[in-house]
Amino acid sequence: MLSYRHSFHAGNHADVLKHTVQSLIIESLKEKDKPFLYLDTHAGAGRYQLGSEHAERTGEYLEG
Repeated sequence: MLSYRHSFHAGNHADVLKHTVQSLIIESLKEKDKPFLYLDTHAGAGRYQLGSEHAERTGEYLEG
């Protein structure tokens, strides 16, 4: 089984793209009069330090 720890990948180009698209979709939904529910089923720790040992090990955030 593969293991994935987001602390090694936070802030990389895919992470930035995901959050940009997510923000645009939510802003679009907010323009409508109809209420909506946003439920994040894959939430991680919620905050990642880009200067941490994990992030520094891969350096992926430098391209994000």
